[in-house]
Amino acid sequence: MSSLVVKRSVLLAKLIKHVNSEAKRLSSHFVYFPDNGKPVEGETTKMNMMQAINNAMDLTLRSDPTAVVFGEDVAFGGVFRCALGLQEKYGKDRVFNTPLCEQGIAGFGIGLATAGATAIAEIQFADYIFPAFDQVVVPRGPTAAKGLLLSCIREKDPCIFLEPKILYRSATEDVPVEDYTLPLGKAQVLREGDAATLVAWGTQVHVLLEVAQKAHDELGVSCEVIDLQSILPWDEETVCNSVKKTGRCLIAHEAPLTSGFGAEVAATVQEECFLHLEAPIGRVTGWDAPFPHVFEPFYLPTVSRCYDELRRLLQY
Repeated sequence: MSSLVVKRSVLLAKLIKHVNSEAKRLSSHFVYFPDNGKPVEGETTKMNMMQAINNAMDLTLRSDPTAVVFGEDVAFGGVFRCALGLQEKYGKDRVFNTPLCEQGIAGFGIGLATAGATAIAEIQFADYIFPAFDQVVVPRGPTAAKGLLLSCIREKDPCIFLEPKILYRSATEDVPVEDYTLPLGKAQVLREGDAATLVAWGTQVHVLLEVAQKAHDELGVSCEVIDLQSILPWDEETVCNSVKKTGRCLIAHEAPLTSGFGAEVAATVQEECFLHLEAPIGRVTGWDAPFPHVFEPFYLPTVSRCYDELRRLLQY
């Protein structure tokens, strides 16, 4: 009897361990690849993406007396704590809450900027930002987040900066302490190759980096991975030059297939690189269907889905 109980306990422990490991993997559909290169020389410190965003706003408020941060709940740091400690440091007239009105927040920001101030308007959730769309940037990690946010703040035109919530604390890198910017509208080649061009932005970049490594290990091919970094404007030149070299293009994003931004990238690549293409342009995206949050792991483009599409392109 005791032996049976022990066996059951061991089996249960193994089952729990398996479930926990699977849950951990499903809670994040990618393996995070930290940036190794430094955008500027000098001191660095470990930061996750939330801390890097906070540091970018801190630097701006410190160096620009016209800069203000405002939005829903930013006075106590915001729901995701990206503005934590800024009101205590710079005062209630520079970091303050607004009513629950995204259109009003965007309009107030435009008015402030027109009057000469540096307006940093925070919208808690991207779902409510559509009235304010003008330019969009999506960062893949802390180093990119800080550099792109500082560029957005200093850009004269309105910018919308989208922050992948899953990376706030899961993504950690050695981020330069000092001020630096990354150019808007300029993609970054994260991995060079000649078999296919893999294009993404935000968290999906890490999925494609994993796919490229898997293709190298299992198929013996080298794929080029490009992070668009900003999607309006986006870097057509870098992507098209890469596709002309590789002859194949795979685009991955979390939005649905229909009307997703990958369609714009695919259309431009088809127009500019038609005579260089060795296979149809591939897209791996979210499904064209509503989904409950619990099924998110089945909705997002995974490594296996992207890898299968890459193999199809390579065998075409």
